Amino acid sequence: MKTLFTAEYAGSLEDFRQLGELVIRGWAAGESKLTEDALIDLAHDASFIITSYDDITARVIDACPQLKLIACTRANPVNIDLQAAARRNIPVIYTPGRNSDAAAELTLALMLNLARHIPQAHAALKRGEFTRKQPQTAAAKEGLRSDVVWDVDKSSPYEVFKGSELRNKTLGIVGYGSIGQRVGRIARAFGMRLLVADPYVSGVEINEPGIEKTTLEQLFSDADFISLHLKATPQTDGLIGRELFNRMKPHALFINTSRAAVVIEADLIAALREKRLAGAALDVYASEPIYRRHPFITEFDNVVITPHIAGATRETLVKHTEMIAQDIQRYLKGEPLLYAWR
Repeated sequence: MKTLFTAEYAGSLEDFRQLGELVIRGWAAGESKLTEDALIDLAHDASFIITSYDDITARVIDACPQLKLIACTRANPVNIDLQAAARRNIPVIYTPGRNSDAAAELTLALMLNLARHIPQAHAALKRGEFTRKQPQTAAAKEGLRSDVVWDVDKSSPYEVFKGSELRNKTLGIVGYGSIGQRVGRIARAFGMRLLVADPYVSGVEINEPGIEKTTLEQLFSDADFISLHLKATPQTDGLIGRELFNRMKPHALFINTSRAAVVIEADLIAALREKRLAGAALDVYASEPIYRRHPFITEFDNVVITPHIAGATRETLVKHTEMIAQDIQRYLKGEPLLYAWR
């Protein structure tokens, strides 16, 4: 059997080599996404296609008569024509949860950076602010031990970058799936109280001290931090807009590491301009890559941004590579697939 492997990966590919001929191209080989023609040329006699980002269209599927299974190393196989695969009874497997830890950890990192003004303090020092031209060691006054205290006035970094702690604050989690639950566990270790808004989670399931299920409106009204962990669906597109931002406490902070489509970006910009909230941390944007003159970059000093890297860890690649390899073995043995798209 032949396998066309174009997915980003980490770790060993020995399990795939044991399947037969293994062709490594595209993203897996450090190349760009493959065109339909290139995919057809490489996979016309393949049994398995394993990809991350290549578009596996109906034309590609129909041109590969020996194709038995398609694997996508993503949480949502949006680049696979699922209907075309179903017409051929070709299972499509994917890797839900493979980047949940990575996304959850980045979410908490953004919360801390936002709450403690870490990027702003770092940038100020890099610009030469709050620094001295020459090394200097201050001698302790007679009778006192050595101490390090910068001048404390309104222009000192101690005042300029004074932030807030996570402990004893309320974190509102919108979407309590794999990532949202991980964020909640880490946040509770910081001593945070959780409010959860998710229509698909029963209040009975999360009923324990420190966690409460509530409505979306009440969450935005009560939380000190709000973090989104939603999939982009017709039901969630544009879900978060002006009405909810207007409910936020003036000191509250907003974090989105999920999908940009769930937020009306213009409403968030307006809320920041009107100081309806104290700041935001974002990993996703309405148009990506983000425009270099975007207000998030040029206008706000209380917005922390990263370029859509929530799932970008080496461990994520190891996990999804292993998940695909193990599910292909189950397919070959005639066992139920764990990660089949339904």
